[in-house]
Amino acid sequence: MVDNRALDGRVAIVTGAGRGIGAGIALGFAEAGADVVLAARNEEQLTEVAAQIRDLGRRATVVPINLFKEDPAALVEAAVADYGRLDVVVNNVGGAMPKPFLETSVKDLAGAFAFNVGSAHALNLAAVPKMLENDGRGSIINITSSITQHPGRGFLAYGTVKAALAHYTRMAAQDLSPRIRVNGIAPGTIRTPSLEYVAADDGMRAQIESKTPMRRLGAPDDIAAAAVFLAGDASSYLTGKILEVDGGLVAANVVVPIPDL
Repeated sequence: MVDNRALDGRVAIVTGAGRGIGAGIALGFAEAGADVVLAARNEEQLTEVAAQIRDLGRRATVVPINLFKEDPAALVEAAVADYGRLDVVVNNVGGAMPKPFLETSVKDLAGAFAFNVGSAHALNLAAVPKMLENDGRGSIINITSSITQHPGRGFLAYGTVKAALAHYTRMAAQDLSPRIRVNGIAPGTIRTPSLEYVAADDGMRAQIESKTPMRRLGAPDDIAAAAVFLAGDASSYLTGKILEVDGGLVAANVVVPIPDL
């Protein structure tokens, strides 16, 4: 059941791949034998990740792109042009800054939805026809968040759109089965560059760790391991599901200091 080359011969697109969770997933895929199309806005970061992938003996294509504004079909075209196929898509790009309720405008909510859900759907629309040309082992993985299960103050926009992406995952799984599987990963608090301020603040880190049953922050490798599983044949009977890779959370472990109204 354990196969260290579980993704041999497969080609994956990973968005938000310049650092953090996206970079971790891309490197995990390469270690498992896949070639990877790397997408993000920062070309320098992508180039660094691509070099690490090549050091692992796999191929990498760098596509600098702003998926909030640009057509994701370019990623599919790059995969087919460079590798002749497409098997896996990871929709990792997304996010929204915490804000108090009365400062969260309709425009904020709509923008967060477009960035987190709309960009994923646009890439999937472009990718699915090419994935269908293969052997029925296609896998789409959407990165959601533990905030969809454990709401917290200040995360109205982020939590709402990530919950939408989670249900999009379930709905798309129905539409694309049995040829393409669609699953999601809901990370907890993962130590990425965007959360370095947490890691650097001993008091804040200790508070978060104390509220996490596993008593530590997550690492990109924790998410990458789940992604490799969902991309490969070991999860061939799994679709429409969200894996909660969150250290065992049963409540929110990050508190934004927003006072009562």
